[in-house]
Amino acid sequence: MKLHYKPGACSMASHIILNELGAAFELDKTDTDTGKTEAGESFLKINPNGYVPALITDDGEIITENPAVLQYLADQSPDAGLAPPNGTLARIRLQEALNFVSSELHKSFGPFFGGKELDGEARKKAEAGVVRRAAHIEQRLADGRTFLLGDTFTVADAYAFVVLNWAAFVGVSLAAHPKTQAYVARIAKRPASIKAMVAEGLMEQAA
Repeated sequence: MKLHYKPGACSMASHIILNELGAAFELDKTDTDTGKTEAGESFLKINPNGYVPALITDDGEIITENPAVLQYLADQSPDAGLAPPNGTLARIRLQEALNFVSSELHKSFGPFFGGKELDGEARKKAEAGVVRRAAHIEQRLADGRTFLLGDTFTVADAYAFVVLNWAAFVGVSLAAHPKTQAYVARIAKRPASIKAMVAEGLMEQAA
């Protein structure tokens, strides 16, 4: 398999899951601004929408969109427990979580990555949007669960971690949501997360 990724972008969720699975895969760093991959290909030929992730399977199929890529990866190794079985209510809960992260939490960071400096009321509004979506994560964790679906780490947690981690990058405080802060810190310590962040140049390998 080959994962087209951009360092620190939402594609890192798939990178983390590939590490969790111990799968054999290649990485191809993609510049979504120029539309070129590190291997010199036109990324628009791989994903006409121009954004990551894009996963090329061993059969040459191209899968895009985080919820789809993540579930595909989890289903390749069901014994790893990264997604509940298809056809179960638990799987629907996973899809709920993935769709929330994709359509609400992820998009709430859009203003910070729009290419314009945010200030004044525009920044306050953008920060409030992120904090409001993070409140949903806080509510899910309020019963003491370790992860979004309970005590088992799933692909939804990899995606939520990557997106919530952007808060520190753009200077949005999650102090009002201590359970969410602890959740992010917990996932950041997973070996698969550390390995992905090191490979993407977001942190240095520990001595």
